[in-house]
Amino acid sequence: MATVMSARGINKVFGATHALKDVDFDVTPGRVTALFGENGAGKSTLMKILAGIEQPTTGTLELDGDPVVLAGPRDAADRGIAIIHQELSLFPNLSIADNVFMARERVRGGVLVDKDEEKTVTAELLARLDEPLDTGALVSDLRVGQQQVVEIVRALSQEARVLIMDEPTSALSVAEVDVLFRVIRDLTASGVAIVYISHHLEEALDIADHVVVLRDGSKVAEAEAGEVDAAWVVEKMVGRDPGELFQDEHADVGSVLLDVENLVVADPANPGRLVVDEVSLTVRSGEIVGVYGLMGAGRTELLETLAGRLAPVGGRIELGGRPLDRIPISGRIGRGLTLVPEDRQRDGLVQSLSVGQNMTLASLGAYVRRLWVSRDRESSAVETMMRDVTVKASGPDAPIGSLSGGNQQKVVLGKALLTQPQVLLLDEPTRGIDVGAKAEIFALMTEQARRGLGVLFATSELEEALHVPDRLLIMARGRIVREFRRGSVTREEIMAASEAVAA
Repeated sequence: MATVMSARGINKVFGATHALKDVDFDVTPGRVTALFGENGAGKSTLMKILAGIEQPTTGTLELDGDPVVLAGPRDAADRGIAIIHQELSLFPNLSIADNVFMARERVRGGVLVDKDEEKTVTAELLARLDEPLDTGALVSDLRVGQQQVVEIVRALSQEARVLIMDEPTSALSVAEVDVLFRVIRDLTASGVAIVYISHHLEEALDIADHVVVLRDGSKVAEAEAGEVDAAWVVEKMVGRDPGELFQDEHADVGSVLLDVENLVVADPANPGRLVVDEVSLTVRSGEIVGVYGLMGAGRTELLETLAGRLAPVGGRIELGGRPLDRIPISGRIGRGLTLVPEDRQRDGLVQSLSVGQNMTLASLGAYVRRLWVSRDRESSAVETMMRDVTVKASGPDAPIGSLSGGNQQKVVLGKALLTQPQVLLLDEPTRGIDVGAKAEIFALMTEQARRGLGVLFATSELEEALHVPDRLLIMARGRIVREFRRGSVTREEIMAASEAVAA
């Protein structure tokens, strides 16, 4: 079948980094090509070249068989190439409709922006994705999954011939993923070529027709999706057995560090609805406790309340036997309770700061001597933490935006560990990162537990829920409905419990 777009002999060099090495890549009309690879393998760089955001150092692009030079993202969009970025690129202070048509406004009479038409088109696309949101709602008022839907709608509104999806489902619920896959099949049936990047391997294989694997900037394998499985993909990506990704041994469990009793939290957007409903739990020294639930189960709200971001309407929270009532976020960090948030871009990092500056943001007071920050002590702490959490960067002064998603997540984790916590709260700590980086995050969690920390982490990943925690708590509709010990539960039991169905 003829390709609509091709990359031939693509090389991309950033300073001393050879991000892409002689890569050939074809995009075929009416088919989904899944692109796999670890963080730093070159996936996003290749996609940025296809979308006109970056220029190749050497190599050529072809569109409909003819060589083409894309002058920029607008040029690519005009030629029918659209991209959904891994990290959300929305304007939080603007409405959904304004975001969808940003820089592509519908104009009436050659002068006035046709707001009514923009809202109508946006509403139709939202309905297509089964998301009946108010087109005039501010993006800042939406949860992460809804913001992801807006990003997808913006790409769909361009009626592209080539649609590049970089982690489009990282914040979507199971039901939202099903709807998106239906839309993808509608698009391919009409001849649209889809490039699909995801760290959810089984999910990507379900929707893909063809798969390509990158490792260290080179294309190392490709195959028809029906001929391979997730284990094959992992082995090609990381060069090792998938069974080695999870830690076999966990730490000895000690005394109770975090004690939560009958916690009740109201929905900030709808106070009449409870997002956490009489939840009780404990976390002990050396213990990793997982919280699994579907979108809307209350996982994030639970962790944000423990961290002090949301105020409960009832219940008790104690850390080390001392109550945390009315203690702000900074005070809880000082007591030894710190959160690694779900949205690392919005809540975990400051994009204008370097790797080192981001790492010490939450613990800067520890390096102050007589009103001055001791740069030597701060630099020493950062360099040590970068080694401990294996951040791959040119150094502490590297811009945070120059790091891959997995390494950015390690910076957020390192920032939390520099506060010297007793209990570490992790909300979806592996969202949007590859299997290799996930294995490193799991190893870090296990190492911190061996050092005596208590770890409470929320996840929507079944494999993580099965293999990582010592104890797994299942949340549904704001309540903890089941508890399982590691090794004593099946995928089917977890799903049944999370849907509030008797297992």
